[in-house]
Parts: sequence; C-alpha cells; structure tokens
Amino acid sequence: MTDDARPLLIVVSGMSGSGKSVALNTLEDLDFYCTDNLPAELLPQFVRSVASDERGRRRLAVGIDVRNRTPDLARIPEWLSEVGELGFDHKLVYFDTRDEVLLKRYSDTRRKHPLSHDGLPLADAIRLERERMRPLQSIADLVMDTSELNVHQMRRQVITELGIGAHRGMSVLFESFAYKRGVPADADFVFDARALPNPHWNARLRPLSGRDPAVREHLDQDPVVQAFADQVTAFLGTWIPRFDAETRSYLTIAFGCTGGRHRSVYLAEHLAAHFRMLRPEGIFTYHRELE
Repeated sequence: MTDDARPLLIVVSGMSGSGKSVALNTLEDLDFYCTDNLPAELLPQFVRSVASDERGRRRLAVGIDVRNRTPDLARIPEWLSEVGELGFDHKLVYFDTRDEVLLKRYSDTRRKHPLSHDGLPLADAIRLERERMRPLQSIADLVMDTSELNVHQMRRQVITELGIGAHRGMSVLFESFAYKRGVPADADFVFDARALPNPHWNARLRPLSGRDPAVREHLDQDPVVQAFADQVTAFLGTWIPRFDAETRSYLTIAFGCTGGRHRSVYLAEHLAAHFRMLRPEGIFTYHRELE
C-alpha cells in the first residue's frame, strides 16, 4: 500500500481458535493500529477517532467475533458502509478451521472457549459459535482456512493473501513458549531460558509479562540475562544470513521457560527488536502462552 492509496480498515473475524490473534499480531507487526474485541457498533466511531488523531493513522485492524452480541454482528454491513463514507477501504477477513482441529487446539492450550461460560460442552460451544458467525462468513471478502497451518504459515498467508507488507526473503519468527506445554513442533532453533533468574518470584512482576516495561527493565539490568541474550544474538547473527542465503521461506526461533510469560517472552521481543534494526521486514513475534 502506497502513501497515495486510500486508508484501509481490516476487520478480522471468524471462529475462536482459528488464528485471529495471530492475524492481528501480524498486522500490528506491519504497522497497523490494532484493537481486539471491539463492540461492533463502535466501528465507525473507532475509525473516526483514530484517523483524526495527531498521527493520522491510515492502516487499522479490528478483531470482532462471537464475543459481540449476535444482533450487532448482523449489522456489521451497515457499519462498514459508514466506514466507507469516512474515506476508508475495508476488508472483512474470516478465519475458519475444521471442528476436529479446533477441539484439538483447545485441548492442547487448555484455554476456555468464549461460550463455555454458558455451561456448554466444548463441541456444542463450537457448533453454536459457527451458527452465530455464519452471517459474517457469508459476507467476508476473504475466508482463510487455517486447519492445516502452523503459526508461521498463518502469518505468511495473512501477508500474502492480503497483499500487504509483502517482502522478498526469509521470514523469521521469534516465539516464546512454556516447557510444561511442550516445545513448538515447528521450531528450528530452541533456547532454554529456565536457567535465568525468574521474575515470577517477584510479587510485583508476577502478574505481568515479558512485554511489560517493568519486566523488561528488570531483566535489562540483570547481567546473567544480558550475557545469555548477547550470546544468542551473536549466534543468530551468524546463522540467520546463512539460512536466508539458502532461500528458505521462514525460520522459527523459540525461547522456552517454565511458564512462558516472563523470560521467554522478554527474550523473543528483545531478539526480534535487535534483528528488526538489521532487516526491518520479515521479523515477527508470537507468544504462545499469552495468545
């Protein structure tokens, strides 16, 4: 998208567990201003407010899903029409996944389905969600089936299918995870951060994550953590260009710790920031236990 193009709003919707969070994080990495779980009725107001601030943002993304009231979902075409009148192009992207894959993903992550509070078994909650979301799927500009995709492939597909931020060369994903839930199957390099000092034992930092400034500052000041980060940075600085030269499509670098909230998240963000300074395009982050 060039500076002369019309501003763009992407509405990310679809089944819970199908990759909507991955899509929003990818768009955020591509300099979209993103928000999740926006009440659908506020779409025009959100666009008007963000577009008129001092930064004049022209690329926006909003996550809207079954957490909205069903009557509001039915009125989304009306509100998207208002967004168009504000001068924005808009796309509704719907993420879908087969039911058996959704069941496995929820089992693997142990997360609650948004409709599970109604006392429904998971399979029934998925069936009800599919029914409520059918009107949005029917008007989507793009439907993406993520049943056979891993996280990195989802990100790649968001970039290529939407035609935004596309770049030549290898994509590098810095991922964090908790060892207690297993090592990511698609990781090319895995670094174990469990030997590093753990902010979990600091009562002030425990509720936070490695993305929060207080945790970053705490770990920035720890010489053991910095020695670890510097050594990994030097290693990857040698090998990422060599993998890139082999015309690979993507590389996944995973950092693990006990809970997947502090040390691993910090390191993934820290290394991603470093390599973005060297190659601004194609560097992504994903925090499995936070998303």
